[in-house]
Amino acid sequence: MSLRTPLKKVRYLGSAKEGADHFWKQRVTAVSNLVLAVAAVIILVSLAGADHATVVRELKRPEIALPLILLVLSAAIHMRLGMQVIIEDYVHGEAVKIALLMLNTFFAATVGAASILAVLKLYFGA
Repeated sequence: MSLRTPLKKVRYLGSAKEGADHFWKQRVTAVSNLVLAVAAVIILVSLAGADHATVVRELKRPEIALPLILLVLSAAIHMRLGMQVIIEDYVHGEAVKIALLMLNTFFAATVGAASILAVLKLYFGA
């Protein structure tokens, strides 16, 4: 006879372990998206009406390219986390859920990588 409860078996497993972490990641990326999106809007407004050479010259500045890259990273992570919640809540078949979660991760990584590549291509002038 054991004095241990069944709670011992489930502690640190499942959603109770990852829920708070997921919650905070979503909130932190949301705040960073807000700050970085404001910076991106300021950059875009300042470049409105400029010719192509001026835009490329400005995007080659690290203080312009870095916030854009950080926005892309933060937005891709936030997008992945948000879609993950939707998939986990509304898809009920386990095999389909796993496949969609994998596709969600691949999609977010592809969008993020392509966007960062575009900024880096402008930054390095390729």
